[in-house]
Amino acid sequence: MKPVKLCTALATALLLALPMSAFAQEAEEEETPLVNWSIAATSDYVWRGVSQTDENPTGQVGLTFNIPGGFYAGGWGSGVDFGDGNPEFEVDYFVGYNVDFSDSVNFDVMINRYTYPGASELNFNELITKTTFAENYSLTANYTNDFGGSDTDAFYVAGGASFGLPNDFSIDVSVGRSMFDDAYSDDYTDFSVGVSKSIGMFSASLGYYGTDGNGRDIFGDLADNRVVLTLSVGN
Repeated sequence: MKPVKLCTALATALLLALPMSAFAQEAEEEETPLVNWSIAATSDYVWRGVSQTDENPTGQVGLTFNIPGGFYAGGWGSGVDFGDGNPEFEVDYFVGYNVDFSDSVNFDVMINRYTYPGASELNFNELITKTTFAENYSLTANYTNDFGGSDTDAFYVAGGASFGLPNDFSIDVSVGRSMFDDAYSDDYTDFSVGVSKSIGMFSASLGYYGTDGNGRDIFGDLADNRVVLTLSVGN
């Protein structure tokens, strides 16, 4: 991730891409496979409304090991482009825990380690929590004390909703807010609306991503509104 104060791209999760996201896919432990994997190609890696690939396509891979009792661990990787030189890749490592509080409330908490080979000064850890209500609605709250390797406190909060449609289609919407120390950067808001289609192990998603005026002032063209196509295979 590039520091905000340099007005360049940040890097790693989304609701459609999140890829980076390692949240458990099944509420019932007995229905969760031992290993989840995914391979994807995307027209643009967008993270919190900002392109991480200079608006170019890239590939992404993910692997999650599910441990009895609701625990999981894994990794996720993607190409990035923050300009000349390194990094060329983002590799994230995570450990987490997923639990049902009730029939309608699920809670997931994980520590994600963002790493950038060849640019280790950008590496940082983030605490990520996600609470899902009635299967369709979610609230995400994240915190780091070293955003982009800058020793800066930063918070990210987001609300989302996902609804199934006929013929294995679904629609997803989200709005998020990135908040930083005043001396580091202005806060900004991002949003996304997407439609996805699943056919067995294969899925395709088409999403519309953007930020508010602050986001565009900070990141320029990298935070413009854009349409992103992602094709993936996995379990």
